[in-house]
Amino acid sequence: MKLFQRIFFAAVLSGLAAGLAMSAVQQWRVAPLILEAEVYENAAPADHTHDAGTPAHTHEEAAAPHEHDEDAWAPQDGAERIFYTVLANVLGAIGFAFLLAAVSVLSGIEITRRNGVVWGLGGFVALQLAPALGLPPELPGMPAADLVARQVWWIGTAVATGAGILAIAKLRNWTGIGIAVVLLLAPHVIGAPAAPHEPSGVPAHLATSFASASLAAGAVFWLIAGPLLGWLNGRFARSSAFALKGAHA
Repeated sequence: MKLFQRIFFAAVLSGLAAGLAMSAVQQWRVAPLILEAEVYENAAPADHTHDAGTPAHTHEEAAAPHEHDEDAWAPQDGAERIFYTVLANVLGAIGFAFLLAAVSVLSGIEITRRNGVVWGLGGFVALQLAPALGLPPELPGMPAADLVARQVWWIGTAVATGAGILAIAKLRNWTGIGIAVVLLLAPHVIGAPAAPHEPSGVPAHLATSFASASLAAGAVFWLIAGPLLGWLNGRFARSSAFALKGAHA
């Protein structure tokens, strides 16, 4: 089997399996927290008034930053919402599996059955844990910084963290460790975009539970995707070698 075909099928199958497993965890632990937060987001707070009877602010003014497009399509709650969530998860999971495979090819470090867990941990740290230190997963109704600024910081953090991990893996000396330390710390020294100081109706315990549950679901994905990608990659490589050997027999 050619290299591209081997990588393609290994990434698709590992991403599919890991994405489904992550979706199961999300429906179990993450989705209920989102639904609970949406109750707080949609709740209309009572108007506050001064002693003199002059309104301090209206609900429309307070809710202005969180307005939604009434004409925007959204899946209905229940089976339809679950279906589109799982579909998005699986497509995203396959994309991340391709990314992991591409980094393996470009770096010259093969993903195998033995080091697949290490690759999975590296993906989790670079693409979820490190960005979450500055931008933890957010529930609906929580104040957030500018979207573009968050995306730029997230991408920069993921790239810098991934490059730091690869520096250790490739160089395996104090120089690599020094480069890694600089790359790992740089995004957090710069700092993530700060959310505006606005009151949030979402309870703090709900926000912390959501962040931890989201990271746990992500860890499930990476700890399945990495080893499975390595196992499939090795299995397809052996199949290709046997086929090639048989052709020349």
